[in-house]
Amino acid sequence: MSEQGASLRRLERSIRRRLDARAALDRVVRSLPAVVQIVVAATAAYLLARGLLGHELPLVAVTVTIVSLGLARDATPRRVVETVIGMNIGIIVAALLVQVIGQGAWQIAVILALTLVVARAVSPSAPFAIAAGVQSMLVAVLPAPDGGVFARSLDGLIGGAVALLITALIPRFDLMRQRGEATALFSLLDQSIAGLHEALRAGDGAAAELALARSRRSQALIDDWGRALESARGVAAVSPWLRSRRAPLAEEVRLLAVADLTTRHVRAIARRVEVIVRDGQPRPLLAELLDSAAEVVRLLGRSRDDEAARYAARAVAAGLAARCAPTAVDGVGDQVVIVLLRPLAFDVLVHLGTPPDEARALLPPL
Repeated sequence: MSEQGASLRRLERSIRRRLDARAALDRVVRSLPAVVQIVVAATAAYLLARGLLGHELPLVAVTVTIVSLGLARDATPRRVVETVIGMNIGIIVAALLVQVIGQGAWQIAVILALTLVVARAVSPSAPFAIAAGVQSMLVAVLPAPDGGVFARSLDGLIGGAVALLITALIPRFDLMRQRGEATALFSLLDQSIAGLHEALRAGDGAAAELALARSRRSQALIDDWGRALESARGVAAVSPWLRSRRAPLAEEVRLLAVADLTTRHVRAIARRVEVIVRDGQPRPLLAELLDSAAEVVRLLGRSRDDEAARYAARAVAAGLAARCAPTAVDGVGDQVVIVLLRPLAFDVLVHLGTPPDEARALLPPL
């Protein structure tokens, strides 16, 4: 037994090392666009500050460029501008104070405190204040350059300008990863609704609980997709290479909006189904309606790449809407499920181009 236990532990360590190595490689691969962008920008800022302004050690130009771009995925022009402004506020405030009170231990405390206060007054963003504080310390601690402490302000402006230019010329957002986020969301919704269908078909409480748990995981995917789209649209708005992506990204925003509404409807339906199936009774009519809802979600997920899927989704959603009559079932709980399905069908129809009045007319009267 001891030899078997030792073998299992060795196997477990081997698997863990492989998983750690795979995760490390994945991080590196995903960070490569950001690494390329930062290296190019920092080198350009250094060369410009040194060649254009004659600064021998343009440390601030390089640090402003690196920090404003960062390795975070959402290096949008707006985020870069906010970071650059924060860092230059730190440089300017520190440069002014150094002229008045000089450099030293107590001066560092005063400069840092005032910089943080000014930065917090200018922006509610905590990273904004920290960026300003870090740059103010470079000015307060390092000896003044040949051009005086305000020479670092010019370095900061050069670093910021280069960061913005590189953001536009070397975009880093990953459309494939963004596509994966949307695919993951619709796959999760499909699994959730399919689980609800099975729960209603067989009166299976465990299936309903699993479907409810899955539906609750959808919000994180919605949030990730939203952040990816915001980053993508921000870069596409300024990049000359991504003009052709602007219209598809705008359509993706509309799809995200209806997907968000759909996830909310699915969560509400899942909560209700989890309650009514506790009696163990099958509900074939509700199961059929949930099966149609699952088909709507599957087609909706494919609709951004497949025009035929849009028409198919609209037809299935119209059929679902026409069958959402609460009077078709007995019991208040069962009727509530149908009532909750109605806005799901309506929202999908409107998103797919059906006028709201026509979509509403498809729904049976309450």
